[in-house]
Amino acid sequence: MRQASITRKTRETNIEATVNLDGDGKSDITTGVGFFDHMLDQLARHGLIDITLKAEGDLHIDDHHTVEDCGIVLGQAIAKALGERKGIRRYGQAFTPMDEALSRVVIDLSNRPYLVWRVDMTAPKIGTFDTELVREFFQAFAGTVGATLHVEAFYGVNAHHIAEGCFKALARALREAVEIDPRRGDQTPSTKGVLGGSL
Repeated sequence: MRQASITRKTRETNIEATVNLDGDGKSDITTGVGFFDHMLDQLARHGLIDITLKAEGDLHIDDHHTVEDCGIVLGQAIAKALGERKGIRRYGQAFTPMDEALSRVVIDLSNRPYLVWRVDMTAPKIGTFDTELVREFFQAFAGTVGATLHVEAFYGVNAHHIAEGCFKALARALREAVEIDPRRGDQTPSTKGVLGGSL
């Protein structure tokens, strides 16, 4: 089983996370930010990755540090669980409709972090949640998991649907990318034999 745990404590947040890449989508998530908990539940369920995450943050200021740092910690945990990334499919992609909204995520677990973000939110807030924090999570996650990540929302009216579509598409693309390819054996999916600055 490919599992890992990460603990990260700063003056702004205290976060503990455990992931199991070969799980069945169970989640136990408490960040203090209700909408964000809902999005991370989607990431676990549709990615078939078991996620336990407990976060305490400076929510009296705003949700920014908590959301960003959860992206950092989840990325670190998944990267650790992937190890040398031998035998994985490496690439994944998913289109996800959410009522009137349609999103796409394409991922390459290349160890070369990069985010392309083509998502226009239709409202500044979803309840009390700042919609600009969706990008902050994806940026932090891409940076620490070591992924080239392209995220697009083609259209949509409801900001909740747009955000949720992006998280569900990430989940499905990530599920594909971390899977073990039975045709690859224990080979590294790169012509250079190593991921990170490689092709």
